[in-house]
Amino acid sequence: MGWSEHHPRGLLHHDASKAFQGYTLIAMSGGNTAYLIDMEGRVCHRWRRDEGLAYGFLLPNGNLLCRSRGAGGTGAAGEPVSGIMELDWDSNIVWEYWDERAHHDFERLANGHTLVVRSDPMPQEVSRRVRGGRGAIDAPMAGEMVREVDVEGSTVRDYSMWQALDPETDVMCPWESRANWLHQNALTVTPDADLLVSFRQIDLVGIVNKDSGQFTWKWGPGEISHQHHPTYLDNGNVLIFDNGPHRGGLTHSRVVEVNPQTDKIEWEYVGDPPISFYSFHISGCERQPNGNTLITEGAPGRIFEVTNDKEIVWEFVNPHRIPEGAQFGSGSPNSVFRAHRYTAAHPALAGRDLTPEAGA
Repeated sequence: MGWSEHHPRGLLHHDASKAFQGYTLIAMSGGNTAYLIDMEGRVCHRWRRDEGLAYGFLLPNGNLLCRSRGAGGTGAAGEPVSGIMELDWDSNIVWEYWDERAHHDFERLANGHTLVVRSDPMPQEVSRRVRGGRGAIDAPMAGEMVREVDVEGSTVRDYSMWQALDPETDVMCPWESRANWLHQNALTVTPDADLLVSFRQIDLVGIVNKDSGQFTWKWGPGEISHQHHPTYLDNGNVLIFDNGPHRGGLTHSRVVEVNPQTDKIEWEYVGDPPISFYSFHISGCERQPNGNTLITEGAPGRIFEVTNDKEIVWEFVNPHRIPEGAQFGSGSPNSVFRAHRYTAAHPALAGRDLTPEAGA
């Protein structure tokens, strides 16, 4: 949603008896700092890189795998090159991969390789066949690929997302630019190491088989609108943040849990009233071990946790801001692409000093 400058920020509510206790990792889109906060909203650790630090998650070794933009020089089009960096606890780079086409999401595999979402220019004879969208049918169009790179940054394999789809049946939203057919905004892996993906422009989530590169499950058109962050749950269902900007009717966001075997929604969270919960873009959701769901309402920087019965038991509005004049924000200076929570017992935090910073 979004509020005036007088709206409270920081911790708004914490029911310690019902919330899943741990530390929450946040970073601003367009910012240069990631924060690890406790349940009271106090900063217990921070990572900082002047070249930018837009989103990240913790690895079991305690390092932060994160997305940056700007320090890798400029690409063929003169745009800053995106990068995936692995930072140690003191913000030193221990691994990096720079790519002018990298964007949005990435995943570290068990073998130490990294999956990276990349744009991929499409042949005009294919792009002309794409239905929907706004703009000239002959204009250049990008698709998406997922690239697997090893520890040396060498390409191991490319998974073409656009070649596994049908330009005439996987139809674009009519309100979105034809410059990008799919706009992949999420990438995770299933327990079988298959790729769980999200394409904003065509309202589609799906699972891509790691061996064949083909879809084994596709769902979404007519059900969700410009979604983000599908994750695979222990029960075999998929949790999705459904942004909802072009849904029709009353504009609102929701979180849905879908059964891929039946394509039925088995659980959902909607605000009360529905319009009270809305983020046009970014955002995410994460199921906690106690059954609660941590939700990132990204655009206004609101992060909250709900029980299975949809009771809000923790609520926090990000008080941190991107630096003034930052080039790559997401519409609000406190926007959060996605948040994650870790228990004190998580391997990444074992033995770490998590004393809250003075005055934080």
